[in-house]
Amino acid sequence: MLLEAAPETEVLGEAAHGAEAVRAAAELRPDVVLMDIRMPGMDGIEATRRIVAAGGRSRILVMTTFDLDEYAYAALRAGASGFLLKDAHPEELLAGIRAVAGGDAVIAPTLTRRLLDTYAQHLPAGPPGPPGGDDPRWLSLTDREREILVAIGHGWTNGEIAERLVLSESTVKTHVGRVLSKLGARDRIQAVIIAYDLGLTQPNSPS
Repeated sequence: MLLEAAPETEVLGEAAHGAEAVRAAAELRPDVVLMDIRMPGMDGIEATRRIVAAGGRSRILVMTTFDLDEYAYAALRAGASGFLLKDAHPEELLAGIRAVAGGDAVIAPTLTRRLLDTYAQHLPAGPPGPPGGDDPRWLSLTDREREILVAIGHGWTNGEIAERLVLSESTVKTHVGRVLSKLGARDRIQAVIIAYDLGLTQPNSPS
């Protein structure tokens, strides 16, 4: 009812379980899918993975209890663009949908870092050798872009990156966009995951 009452949103369909969500996303091509994690049959993680793998326009916003849901990190890795609590206020839900539809991540960078630290046991061991190593994603970046990726991995906002690297926020935003493009990252959250994978930052490492 909330979404139907908001002038900027249109509800295209609903799904009772993951498999139905995958089919509906392919058919209806929504901008945003509000995805539950725990559903009968195919869960929200696998549904998210399949929708993202299909390469369509839909971006996934996971509705979760967060503190009770041990699958939150797995949903991030599956390609979710962010999280909202199931008891989020109406204005938070609408703002989250707008953010995801616009290509942004719903979770603030500092909260993203906290989430990944919480689920650090799910992270694979970092690659041997120096951070980044010979990973082609790392090698594709310029020195400045590498600095930006490390900063993103630490959970810094654009303003914090600008202050610490002595750059304008508009310049930082441009660099962030280039980093996401080169990494093939859908959003900032995915860039944080890549930074962890490359060993650029570790859980609870100082920022």
